[in-house]
Amino acid sequence: MARRGRGGGAARRAERSAISFEVAKYIERKIPNLEILNEEALEIIETNAETVLEEIGVNFTENPDALKRWKDAGADVQGERVHIPRGLARKLCQTAPSSYTQHARNAERSVVVGGENLVLAPVYGPPFVRDAEGGRRYATMADFEKFVKLAYMSKWLHHSGGTVCEPTDVPVSVRHLDMLRAHMTLSDKPFMGSVTEPIRAQHSVDMCEILFGKDFVANNTVMTSLININSPLTFDATMMGALEVYATNNQAAIVSPFIVGGAMAPVSVAGTLTQVVAEVTAGVAYSQLVRPGAPVVAGAFVTSIDMGSGAPTFGTPEAGQITLGMGQLARRLGLPYRSAGGFSGSKLPDAQAGYESANSLNMGLLSGVNFMLHAAGWLEGGLVASFEKFVMDADQLGILHKLSEGVDMSENGQAMDAIREVGPGGHFLGCAHTQANFKTAFWRTGLLDYKPFETWLEDGGANTEMLATARVEQLLEQYQAPELDPVKLQELDAYIAETKANTPDSFA
Repeated sequence: MARRGRGGGAARRAERSAISFEVAKYIERKIPNLEILNEEALEIIETNAETVLEEIGVNFTENPDALKRWKDAGADVQGERVHIPRGLARKLCQTAPSSYTQHARNAERSVVVGGENLVLAPVYGPPFVRDAEGGRRYATMADFEKFVKLAYMSKWLHHSGGTVCEPTDVPVSVRHLDMLRAHMTLSDKPFMGSVTEPIRAQHSVDMCEILFGKDFVANNTVMTSLININSPLTFDATMMGALEVYATNNQAAIVSPFIVGGAMAPVSVAGTLTQVVAEVTAGVAYSQLVRPGAPVVAGAFVTSIDMGSGAPTFGTPEAGQITLGMGQLARRLGLPYRSAGGFSGSKLPDAQAGYESANSLNMGLLSGVNFMLHAAGWLEGGLVASFEKFVMDADQLGILHKLSEGVDMSENGQAMDAIREVGPGGHFLGCAHTQANFKTAFWRTGLLDYKPFETWLEDGGANTEMLATARVEQLLEQYQAPELDPVKLQELDAYIAETKANTPDSFA
């Protein structure tokens, strides 16, 4: 018998075992958005939001420059309360672009935020991390770097994110420098800047000028960063100061309320949507007062509340209705939309986490979200970034990619040749159409187990968390840092060293 070369089974085994750094392009939806509000409902909410801005007003605290900008624009400023005349905020929002490109240092991984696109980014902000070995603990810089590596290695994540966890072993005053360095050097996907102080936002811009070049940053968007509103109806100087830095430098900001319904907004869906629209339009309008044309995203982070314990709840129908409704309202404003994520109040990456996250992720796809923060790793109401849940979520994001493609109605998709070939009583496993399409016909998990019971049991009977632990280890073992110009790396490190030397350590 002739000896076989690297064809057949050997080639397939080599293909399966090869280290792959394949990254999917951001989602381009070919499916319709789910719209739950009729025209009358949309007009009522928009009218009520204008009433809130005009009659109740919004606070811009400890920010005299903001008050002056609003007064010059025609608002009625009384102390720190800004009453915005009906129609003014919406008119100012018109100069914000409906979409923009966020450039990555690897141009192939740049993303377009807006239109029918969906960009998926990791969890943001937890002070704690969890893994199967160490349990729940305060996050460290080493944990942060692991998450950046996992995001880089995850096929279905398009973005490196921002504060994927809060590294508490580094002083607050300088940790943003180390976090940015990790995003810039351990990944070549797009990333977010710091917003915890205006000066830290400026540091983010400065470091991007080293990485991309000053002229490039002046003319292109290389960061999309998160600006939270202190609901209800309050814009503090810290967040607005960061927004001013990013808008001035033509860098994108997500203007997003952080609402727990029943505590920071009314308990009703329509009432919450009214408040969200009022806050978003005021925040986006302010970005345009700083710099007309600055890229900005309309955000909606909304959860409900457990009236028994007071704890936030996730994956609930009310939160889904708000996500869907705000998608319609954001499109009427002509703005990109940020919402949804892999949300869960569970303490563990268990069935509760899976159910709640799936409900939220699917609502995000159907609502027309353009930028989805917290798409992987979120646990315990955002207090914990979980390594196991990170890879579990990242795997499931592939389903969003598949669903977004819609139904293939090409000649190949209709498969009439297969039906003719097999005919009555046959099977399709060996037909030409199946042989030509079997590799790409169905979405395939990179994590979950579909073995027969006996095989699964012989292999150790691993549950999903155990499989996820092994997947984390596998990805970190396979990780290889993307190349970076050593001159740029030296300049970044010199900037960080100088900035740290001139910044007193502070953990508050």
